[in-house]
Amino acid sequence: MSVSSLFSLFQYKNWANRELLSLMATVPDAQADARHQAIRFLNHIYVVDRIFQAHLQAVPHGYDATNTKETPALAELDAAVSEVDAWYLAYVQSLSEASLAEPVTFEFTDGDRGTLTREEMLLHIITHGGYHRGNVGQILRGMGMAPPRDIYTRFLHQAEPQRRSPDAGK
Repeated sequence: MSVSSLFSLFQYKNWANRELLSLMATVPDAQADARHQAIRFLNHIYVVDRIFQAHLQAVPHGYDATNTKETPALAELDAAVSEVDAWYLAYVQSLSEASLAEPVTFEFTDGDRGTLTREEMLLHIITHGGYHRGNVGQILRGMGMAPPRDIYTRFLHQAEPQRRSPDAGK
């Protein structure tokens, strides 16, 4: 995969997170238990993003699990997610095509060792977040709320509306 394709995927991730976190702010107080469960999933995504951010930088991450014991407030989590998304966008833009194939050895939170290329780590972040945003979407459906349409083509067509024109690609 190219750096430009990865950058587009991280732009999509940021867009999808913005949409979902904005909708989460509208969940009524009467749905506090379901909102809490959804925030736990979103926090898990964030923690894994931070863990792999540290792996990519070869620095300690300080987590002993893939979620925190305490659940952050939604506003706090929203700000933290925005910050880590911005980091990934800048990081991907800084990479060369050759650096994507570099192996990175790291330790999982359970103590096992692993090795992935930078590209594999970045793709893991994309797919992992999408999977769990889907979990949150199901929670929202259970509350009678329509989740955002979290699909890459929707992002691309919003970011580049000319792709929807009858003459696109000609």
